[in-house]
Amino acid sequence: MNPRLDLLQPYPFERLRALLKVCQAPSNLKGIQLSIGEPRHAAPGFVRQALCDHLDGLSNYPATIGREDLRQTISQWLESRFRLSGLDAATQVIPTLGSREALFSLAQSVLNPEEQDALVLCPNPFYQIYEGAALLAGAKPWFINADPQQGYTLPWQTIPNAIWERVRMVYTCSPGNPTGVVMTLEEWRYLFQQSDRYGFVIAADECYSEIYSDAAQPPLGALEAAHRLGRRDFKNLVILGSLSKRSNLPGLRSGYAAGDVDIMRRFTLYRTYHGSAMSPSVQMASMAAWQDEIHVIENRRQYREKFIAFRDILADVLPLEMPAAGFYYWAKTPIDDQAFVQKLFSEQHVTLLPGSLLAREAHGTNPGLNHVRIALVGSIEETCEAAARIKTCLLSLK
Repeated sequence: MNPRLDLLQPYPFERLRALLKVCQAPSNLKGIQLSIGEPRHAAPGFVRQALCDHLDGLSNYPATIGREDLRQTISQWLESRFRLSGLDAATQVIPTLGSREALFSLAQSVLNPEEQDALVLCPNPFYQIYEGAALLAGAKPWFINADPQQGYTLPWQTIPNAIWERVRMVYTCSPGNPTGVVMTLEEWRYLFQQSDRYGFVIAADECYSEIYSDAAQPPLGALEAAHRLGRRDFKNLVILGSLSKRSNLPGLRSGYAAGDVDIMRRFTLYRTYHGSAMSPSVQMASMAAWQDEIHVIENRRQYREKFIAFRDILADVLPLEMPAAGFYYWAKTPIDDQAFVQKLFSEQHVTLLPGSLLAREAHGTNPGLNHVRIALVGSIEETCEAAARIKTCLLSLK
């Protein structure tokens, strides 16, 4: 057996189930699940139809690099969304089975498992795939704690040179999960400068890039930042995105990777053996989704409505700041986060995710401690009902 598997920690939701196992939810209240970031808005009807219309694709083996017209469609969407030019669909874009498998397999392509001291920088709190990908590729994660005093931004410039010298890969998540924070152009400038100096690869997780509240200010993307800074070859940069959140299609398992030609070539080689080619039927449905923005605009409208309604109900008991992007509130708790989640579940049958389960103890602290992640993924009615129950629970603490 692969001994590196023993390095993996239980997934946050496994730990949450164990935490709530000792609790008894009230039987007179229907459970409301706000812990899992699974979109529950309706999948677009035209995408469903496109999938049905191309079921003959189930009779064909797919190519690892995907259909040329799908790669071209993704490339055109990236150029339009992030104001790029010259992105080569043939060498710089590849369809992936969502962003999760690509985030994991990219590390296996980039990292040298024989290098003993290699580090992978990860935001903290973080998406646990980053840690697992690093460990199974033979590297060690090094966590950068989000700073609540600076709006939960990551203090890149505090990382010692001795750490940078060992870094082989950096995971970024912008917009951030769970904070919703978007990296600025200056942050990208610094990170690119460090990449040039130390030679590490940047894996930019952008699966929340299309859920944002201000239509006039879509989140800055990594390719966009590189393009604006004159880095037209996207050296040492790969971005990863998905239809899961953008188009409410988590079950389609459809996303993309795009960036540095040399990395994409090696990544494609790895994927040829990894067996992660996308079904031809899914590719056709994906093209339909990428070519339409109307459903995405409506999706954002629904999230904006829920964020405002949720915040207004809780305004006098739980101050909440609208995130720049994403569909989570990252909220402070008046008591220990795990105790609060247990109390809320036991009294109101509402499930949130304790922030401490999304983070690791690093540099003397767990930056998720006394926070909860609240996923506003359900209907407006369910969202308002959940807010009312959370308010009742909070009032009982006073």
